[in-house]
Amino acid sequence: MTRIVALGAGRMGRGIGHVFAYAGYRVDVVDFKPRGGGEGAKLRAAALEEIGANLGLLCDFGVLDEEQRQAILGRIRVLPLEAAPEALAGADFIFEGVTETLEAKRDAFARACAHARPEAVIASTTSSILADELAALVTHPARFVNTHFLNPAYLIPLVEVSPAQATAERTVEATKTLLESAGKVVVRCAPSPGFIVPRLQAAAMNEAARLVEEGVATPEDIDKAVRSGFGPRYTAMGMCEFIDYGGLDILYYAARSMARSLDAPRYEPPAIVERLMREGKRGAREGEGFYDWRGRDLAAYQRELVGRYVALFGHLQLLPPPWAADRLDGPESWGGNFREDA
Repeated sequence: MTRIVALGAGRMGRGIGHVFAYAGYRVDVVDFKPRGGGEGAKLRAAALEEIGANLGLLCDFGVLDEEQRQAILGRIRVLPLEAAPEALAGADFIFEGVTETLEAKRDAFARACAHARPEAVIASTTSSILADELAALVTHPARFVNTHFLNPAYLIPLVEVSPAQATAERTVEATKTLLESAGKVVVRCAPSPGFIVPRLQAAAMNEAARLVEEGVATPEDIDKAVRSGFGPRYTAMGMCEFIDYGGLDILYYAARSMARSLDAPRYEPPAIVERLMREGKRGAREGEGFYDWRGRDLAAYQRELVGRYVALFGHLQLLPPPWAADRLDGPESWGGNFREDA
């Protein structure tokens, strides 16, 4: 049986324990810090309690029953530092989730590599340190890969996998296979600051804060706009897909206009959009953009897209029902006088 070890009994270690135990694997969550007996026992109990509580929430929502919850908890051991050598020696996959500093990572990898088998995959869950930097801290760096889970890890399907230059392709494939077997959606990205989602969300969150700062809208209205428009739109369609479907020219001209009107160079279209515009690859209408649309049935694609929106907005209770009869009330009954001479 594949054995998984999570280094660190904090939020990420607990999330990884939950994810893989839920998928049927046995997981050792190792508290990788030296602690006094009472302190360590308290933390380990809290870790199991938190995982159990999260599983309990899933029971409340009908995702699983109490028997399944207990079976999942039975596949998780939360171990003290003293038990780490034995756990690491038997591990096939080791997920590091210690404090987000290079010093803490260096220490954790040195101690893990002292006990792990040479063929064990070693993965970091860092959200800020590049894979190439971390691979240099691992013996046999071909077995290292970064796996960026999004919190809460047990709920968010996405994992961003970022191999280092030294990472062997077999390491990437083995890790991808394991993650997908646990129900995760895996995307691959180069070792670049922010990966994919943190870069996108940092831009969006900063812009939301600027909207408040500039008095453009209240936080409440901004969040309402995100929940009923921005968010669902990019759930039904990916961002690059949306650019192609609407047309790169719309993005190009709108971005340039905003950059000038707001005196904000951050809105200027990037070089790749400029290049695609010059090459006439403006999206679905021209057959090429970020995607190759040639040969695709666009009418069928649009029908599928509308179906996604209907299902999504219906689930969010944002799809209005049709009126059963003609609406006979006029503007005067809506609370205001709309006559031009009023």
